[in-house]
Amino acid sequence: MEKLKLLGTYTSPFNRRVMWALKLKGVPFEYIEEDLFTNKSELLLKSNPVYKKIPVLIHNGKPISESTVILEYIEETWPENPLLPVDPHERAIARFWIKFMEDKIPIMFAFFLSNPGEKQDKAKKDCLEVLRTIEEHGLKEDKKFFGGTNIGLTDLVFGLLAYQWELMEEIVGVKLMEVHSFPRLHTWAENFKSVSVIKENLPDRDRLFARLKGRKEVLVGSSKSH
Repeated sequence: MEKLKLLGTYTSPFNRRVMWALKLKGVPFEYIEEDLFTNKSELLLKSNPVYKKIPVLIHNGKPISESTVILEYIEETWPENPLLPVDPHERAIARFWIKFMEDKIPIMFAFFLSNPGEKQDKAKKDCLEVLRTIEEHGLKEDKKFFGGTNIGLTDLVFGLLAYQWELMEEIVGVKLMEVHSFPRLHTWAENFKSVSVIKENLPDRDRLFARLKGRKEVLVGSSKSH
């Protein structure tokens, strides 16, 4: 019998996307919560000695790190219920947008961790540019998800925009993803959250909000002390 373990943390959108992929595939796994700030486990340090980060998927004792790499591994290892298109061009497009989101996530977290002032103003401008690009070029008006009628890996990678981004905006006190400005994104987010596997495996809103707020306070406080 296959043994599958997922090392992650509750607040991590990178961990959440891997969890969703396994659930959509119907692959059973053991989830192990990691404490990244005060007590990283020996299993994590051994499994990901290069970055010492989550998520890590351990399949029959063999670890795989980095969420997008893990997603590709899951797709290749369990091809049933495919999460990437069959058509080579459509697969390439899906990978393009996955790479786009990975490249832009630091910009979005820079907005979350910034304080009012020039840095936050720049972060807001950069985030709005990212959101406009997704709205105008990533999402098609006639498609329910990024790849069409079925949820796929691209949607999982963009998942934080559907459930976590509004909490980050609330904590910062600035609303960027307005319905009237980004109607396609909002429709996509509702479609995404309506998928039963996603809906059943979303983090608790209040718990996630408290953890995100606490993390911001710790990281911003730490940067001020230097």
